[in-house]
Amino acid sequence: MKEIGEQHISEPGLVVLDITAADEDTLRLVVAQLEERWATSGPALVRRVPGRAGVTSRVYADIRRTGVEDG
Repeated sequence: MKEIGEQHISEPGLVVLDITAADEDTLRLVVAQLEERWATSGPALVRRVPGRAGVTSRVYADIRRTGVEDG
């Protein structure tokens, strides 16, 4: 994964989350739940790292802003 740049965490409330799960379905469910709570970068590229269990993804979030609003 790319290095976390200063712009990603330049102010309070901005976070970078590296998520590892057993499978893609679980990872996507976690990201969807985060999107409902906070403004996020959205569905991220899922990666498999040779020699490591599970799948990994990175999500950028702004916890100061809410996520998906009910229609």
